[in-house]
Amino acid sequence: MATPADPLVADAAETRVAATTQDLLANASLEVALREAGRLAEAAPLLPSGTCVYVPSLPARPLELSLPVLAEIRAQGLDPVPHVAARRVGSHAELERFLKEAVRAHGVHRVMLIGGDETEPSGPWRDSLQLLSSGVLRDAGVREIGIAAYPEGHPKIAQDALRAAFERKLELAEEQNLGAYAVTQFSFAPERIVALLADLAARAPDLPVYVGMPGPSDPLALLRYAQRCGVGATRRALSTLGTGIAHLVAHTDPSDQLAAAAHYAAAHDNLVGVHLYSFGGVVRTAQWLHHRMQR
Repeated sequence: MATPADPLVADAAETRVAATTQDLLANASLEVALREAGRLAEAAPLLPSGTCVYVPSLPARPLELSLPVLAEIRAQGLDPVPHVAARRVGSHAELERFLKEAVRAHGVHRVMLIGGDETEPSGPWRDSLQLLSSGVLRDAGVREIGIAAYPEGHPKIAQDALRAAFERKLELAEEQNLGAYAVTQFSFAPERIVALLADLAARAPDLPVYVGMPGPSDPLALLRYAQRCGVGATRRALSTLGTGIAHLVAHTDPSDQLAAAAHYAAAHDNLVGVHLYSFGGVVRTAQWLHHRMQR
């Protein structure tokens, strides 16, 4: 009888993890900044057809500015997914117009629903839960929503409130016949990622999860993003490196996070893919994904 120390068992486990890694990468998504729309033609051939490409929401920028980017993503054979930040939407009519155009003209069928970091809301919705409750997404023809999850917690929301809002969003999605999935914030703390995945599996075992990872990035941009998003453990880890951060980011990739995710996914069903934060480097992120899949 084989034992855990048996080389055959170890080889089988390694083979399963390797296959799971490829599955996660094959089902990857990534983000593109508004200013990088012109680089999509270079990035697209490196990505599997139909890859989801997310367009982040920016403060003080109307949603309609992202429509040309959504159009370019679709033209490149990819699947556009706009962020909708509740606190940044000026009015119900503005969101309704944007969604109807995105759905009708650019084939948008899912959105990434977030709250936004503004102190005061720009329009009628103070958070993503309130926006979802309004039914505007369903009424515009959106069929699926992404819900944010946070391995290191949220800098402005208590953990109990975060959990309650997450569960209520799942309830509302079901009531409105919307599909739902989770996308995690990135983290350089693999143990936090695995703990969150296990928690989500216990609370919502049928919910698909995409684990967020930083793509190859300028180190200062990565540190600024970690500071802005409250990624505490990651921010502390990067800050303690000092000038060594440049070597870390320029010469490595998110292998530790990917390995931890793959080992988890090899034994659990809720993790289905990775989500790459490109930090303004969509081409180099697409290149990394392409080369990693070729390996």
